[in-house]
Amino acid sequence: MSLPCSDQSIRPRKMQSASLPRGVEAVRCWCGDVCKVKEVTDFSDWLGMKFFMCANYESDPPESISAYVRPPSPPPLCMYYRWIDTEMPDWAVTEIHERGRRAWASLDLEERREKAEAEEKAEQKKEWEDYCVEQRAFLDEMIRKNQEEKTSAGGGLQTAGTGP
Repeated sequence: MSLPCSDQSIRPRKMQSASLPRGVEAVRCWCGDVCKVKEVTDFSDWLGMKFFMCANYESDPPESISAYVRPPSPPPLCMYYRWIDTEMPDWAVTEIHERGRRAWASLDLEERREKAEAEEKAEQKKEWEDYCVEQRAFLDEMIRKNQEEKTSAGGGLQTAGTGP
């Protein structure tokens, strides 16, 4: 069992009421009241672990709707908490591994999708560039033919105008 703790920076933020494990006796906090048992529900290094918390300490104080409305509960009287479990339960370890596996699989899938999209976009760009080159060549050829026709037609007019 761990020692009582007042370091609130490591106290879990998401928790639910839990039952007292077998073989563990209820303890009293600094203010003398019997502690309540909580279980960590936050996805953290303490997932599934149980701890004692002072019954007078409001772990999840009601949030006020505005800054002008104060919650009806008084401020916490005692900030006592003490870990019951020293290790995560097997189900929590399995859940963490499974979430990690799913996260990596999702990341891998996302990377493959992004790579496929980038390849498709590059292929579309290449096709567009090829099309533009073909169109430019076609237009250049048309302009050249048009100029040749003008030149040959213009030369025919000059010969016709200089005749007898």
